[in-house]
Amino acid sequence: MSSTRFAYVGSYTTPERNGQGNGINVYRVDRRTGAFAHVQRVGGLENPSFLAINADGTRLYSVHGDRSEINSFTIDPATGRLAPVNRQPTGGYNPVHLAFDATGRFLAVCNYGTDTLAVFPLAADGSLKPYRTLTTVTGTLGPHRFQQKTMCVHHIPLDRQGRFFYVPCKGSDAVVAYRLDPRRRILVEAARVAARPGAAPRHIDFHPRKPLAWVINELDSTITTYRQNPRSGALVPLQTIPSTPATFTAYSTGAEIAVDRAGRNLYVSNRGHDSIGVFGIDPRSGLLAPRQWVPTHGRTPRFFTVDPDERFLYVANQDSRSIVGYRVASDGRLAPTRIRVRVGSPACIVFSP
Repeated sequence: MSSTRFAYVGSYTTPERNGQGNGINVYRVDRRTGAFAHVQRVGGLENPSFLAINADGTRLYSVHGDRSEINSFTIDPATGRLAPVNRQPTGGYNPVHLAFDATGRFLAVCNYGTDTLAVFPLAADGSLKPYRTLTTVTGTLGPHRFQQKTMCVHHIPLDRQGRFFYVPCKGSDAVVAYRLDPRRRILVEAARVAARPGAAPRHIDFHPRKPLAWVINELDSTITTYRQNPRSGALVPLQTIPSTPATFTAYSTGAEIAVDRAGRNLYVSNRGHDSIGVFGIDPRSGLLAPRQWVPTHGRTPRFFTVDPDERFLYVANQDSRSIVGYRVASDGRLAPTRIRVRVGSPACIVFSP
């Protein structure tokens, strides 16, 4: 446990987002205690709200909420410090997520504000080449008058087998699967599945080995379990359950979702209930059962992640200017720690490999 690890924290910076952040912050991580020590702040960036690091940990990429660009940086492996490389326009407004393809030679980006997807080839030095053609996402919009005015493409991760990108569409109550056409450098629709009207699918994660996926639905605070067809990419719903306790009746929205490396536990964050929910995954059926809810000790847990050692889970409390850490027990349950990091409007945390 002696090798150095770094954490990179994106943030919201603009008044329109009530942003209190100041760019991308870099931290050295104590792998034994989980503590963060500040290394660098990369300023001059507006809303670097979602980040991704390549497989060998040498390049970091950021998309910028309420803006129209993607940036690339080099990572110094010894110090963790970032240096800018280049930027490209995303061809749309409010890019909210980005993900590598299976080869690591392309980055897919979803533009939430304009319902488009872009594919960026990566040069040998890791710099971004321009996208060639946008994919426009279309469909029937959901019933919510204010939250579902457009398709609201919210997430674009690659599945575990590396074949399909999945795009939960908050605005149309659908999850759409795409294949990458590397020759044309464009995403092509492969399948889609409808969610409950007004559910607003937001983020998705996958079982590490089995053809199963889970979606956190933002507006009705539910989690849906799906069986995946590995050949076609189609999803079939198996179960939908609340992401908050049955005794909670106030307003809350689902935000983030993640499955552990063993495929035994699923985690979600709830904004309003301000909690992390822990759900056990049935090893045969993939169905969920609630196990635990822990308070996030801060408002609006927009994001959380588990460190690569799966020893700690870190919650980014967007409206409390804090990151709070929990220890992950052997059974997946969460226990409180003294880990507290003060940082403005945290929106994303990624770790060096």
